[in-house]
Amino acid sequence: MQRRHLLTAAASGAVAGAAGLAGSAAASGSGGAALKPGKTRLISLSHVNDPAKTNIYPGDPAFELETIATIEEDGYYLQYVREGEATGTHWGAPGHFNAGEPLADDLDPNDLFLPAVKIDVRDKCARNADYALTIDDVKQWERRHGRIPDESMIIMWTGWEYKWGTDAFPNLDADGVLHQPGFAPQTVQWFIDTGRIGRNGGTGIDTFGPDLGTDPDFRASLLVYRRHRISLEILANLAQFPTTGASILCGGFINAKGSGSTALIYGVIPPGVHV
Repeated sequence: MQRRHLLTAAASGAVAGAAGLAGSAAASGSGGAALKPGKTRLISLSHVNDPAKTNIYPGDPAFELETIATIEEDGYYLQYVREGEATGTHWGAPGHFNAGEPLADDLDPNDLFLPAVKIDVRDKCARNADYALTIDDVKQWERRHGRIPDESMIIMWTGWEYKWGTDAFPNLDADGVLHQPGFAPQTVQWFIDTGRIGRNGGTGIDTFGPDLGTDPDFRASLLVYRRHRISLEILANLAQFPTTGASILCGGFINAKGSGSTALIYGVIPPGVHV
């Protein structure tokens, strides 16, 4: 039996490296808790990669899964995956928005393993689909939870994850304009200036990306995607992710000259950290 030359997509085995990388994450964002194999919890922050339930960003290529081998006919089962690098839950590299900045294969594995915090603004986003996270929102959060550590992944929980797979997720108006919450550009600039996302941190969100849906200039993305900062987009299962004390670990292909990757993004939760 001769196997055909195939292009496939699969989740990365990056979890295998989590224990080796854990020291830096624990020191910078997990309250000093040691990550212990068998004790550390992993949760998926990704939606299942299913064409029947995947919303496509306007203008992006269609997502298709085609069965090209079956056990009955070929002795093995295999699907052929066709999708853009930013389809479904994914991480983006700096060169996704800024020419000359690092692409996926320019990043170090440590750039994909970061301490993380979660800012819950679901109530505000439910009242206003165009809500932008403000500096005051963050300062109020910090008064309760403490200063966000430098070089962090800052996740904005909008509640949009629960709209996934429906027309309410892109939330297009009659003119085809997206209406989704995001980070105010001045808030992202403040994150950078104060070191909170620094050179190697980033932003995460459960919408298509960090920008307001109504911003055609992608001003938040242009700021986030510089140096070695990454963006996590279309996140899921954020109710299971702690407000502080955990980390994120990004899997997925490292495509040559890749803008990022559709990914299994893990929440890495040390012992003693609870939601």
